Amino acid sequence: MKKTAKPTGLRYWMLRVLDECDNVAADFSADPVHDLRVSLRRCRSMADGMMAMDPDPSWKAMKKAGKQLFQRLGALRDVQIMMEWIEKLELHLPHDASQQIPVTEEPTSNQESQNSAQAPSEASEASTHDPAGKALLHILGARETEHKREARAALEEFDRKQWRQWSKSLPMRASRVRPGSVVFKHLALERWTTARELHTRAMRNRSQVALHTLRIGIKRFRYIVENFLPEEHKLWSDNLKHMQDLLGEVHDLDVLWATALSCRVFPDEASRSAWHARIVEERTKRVEEYRQRTHGSNSLWNLWRSGLPQGKQIGEIATRRMKLWAKALDPDFAHSERVARLALQLYDSLFAGGLLRPDPVNGNGTNGIDKNPRASLYAAALLHDVGKSKGNKGHHKESLELIKKHGTPLGWSEGDIRRAGLIARFHCGALPLHNHKALRDLLPEEKRLVVRLSAILRFVNALDAGHDGHVRGLKLENAAFAKKRRTNGLLRKPPTLPKNECLVIAAEGYLEGSSTAQAVAAERYLLETVLRRPVMVRAASGVPSRA
Repeated sequence: MKKTAKPTGLRYWMLRVLDECDNVAADFSADPVHDLRVSLRRCRSMADGMMAMDPDPSWKAMKKAGKQLFQRLGALRDVQIMMEWIEKLELHLPHDASQQIPVTEEPTSNQESQNSAQAPSEASEASTHDPAGKALLHILGARETEHKREARAALEEFDRKQWRQWSKSLPMRASRVRPGSVVFKHLALERWTTARELHTRAMRNRSQVALHTLRIGIKRFRYIVENFLPEEHKLWSDNLKHMQDLLGEVHDLDVLWATALSCRVFPDEASRSAWHARIVEERTKRVEEYRQRTHGSNSLWNLWRSGLPQGKQIGEIATRRMKLWAKALDPDFAHSERVARLALQLYDSLFAGGLLRPDPVNGNGTNGIDKNPRASLYAAALLHDVGKSKGNKGHHKESLELIKKHGTPLGWSEGDIRRAGLIARFHCGALPLHNHKALRDLLPEEKRLVVRLSAILRFVNALDAGHDGHVRGLKLENAAFAKKRRTNGLLRKPPTLPKNECLVIAAEGYLEGSSTAQAVAAERYLLETVLRRPVMVRAASGVPSRA
């Protein structure tokens, strides 16, 4: 008999949402409501992951539609969970203390809804002698009726036709990145890092809010693993789900106690103390089990971390993720990759020749500024045309806004990506003057660095103005750079160019008199200003095509 794999993936869960909507519509009972919320949460989590690599607006729209229905079912689900917990706790007080407690909230007058609200309450009363439990069940039953009415309205407003269309188009977009890919491992590492920080905070103060936030962080990490990393899911699924469930039950107990207090269902101090002691006992047991499983050298956090990218891999995979994102926006991403390669060639040559003086920002990272201008230049070159997804007019300004909205992937510096956005902003259009509003608030050394790197990007972008890839590489050709001196067998650095001497850049594939040459002539001004010397470009052969 052929063994069938456990169904998973975006299409499965999106179709599951539609099926669960039909199940819920019957009577809005606890299990169907829970299953629908789980399906919605998984779809939203996968959309959140894909948005980091695919900027298609349908992801955001699907996530928003799922969130609206998910939230409007939340109050109903909370009430149903509390009613289940009252049964689980089995709080029994002596028979002489079991007098009826007046109900502070009246059920609805609608007969059909009233019957559905009373059914669970009557069953619950038969199984407990605790007057506080009876009173709370009456109150929750009335609330359940009201929340079911709200849930029914939310379900009717949910656009199932649009959701079905997304269930066809979005899984096709998601399939462009295969499950188990390193970019999904990088995404999982981001979720792990966030959840690990929440764990540290929660274990320090054990507050209700911190533990609940930690549970959400683990849940988001778990969903990425479950839906995008099949091998890791086989190894971690049980303990990930168990840790999430432990923290979920802690949150349920906290909500139950807060609700019982606000409804004033306790007839006396003895009843109140009995409830509190039992809830604290159950809560403490779960928090302690979680702590034991996630503490020390055998911590589950260490186990999960060991299967995710390490060291230099993190930055490299972050670059791949950003390339995927840019490729979806940039109509000619091959051009941007060529520009990025040429930009690094020119930057490395100028820096090695002493023509780019290191500012404090490039040395010690003073004033809190990051110190990797090369990474900023590379990112700016890769992303400089993403704004063309909004149209060619003013695309350099749109590029800046898109880069700012995207955020910083794990492994890249926040300062570097912020600087990259400004450099991309000035790859064409207005010159980056020091009083420009985009640069006005920067520190002086940071402002100089942005102008310098913008000059490099403008220049190399002009070398591929035709988007044809004719210019395949470049190098500095001045005699001072070409000579290599040796003293006692040791290689000495070549001398820098004399003051005011023209810088000669040899570009392989460059054609004088071409449209590319005209573009270079127009855009080399800023580079000449930064270097304080004239710049001449001429054709050359045999230049390496890689930096």
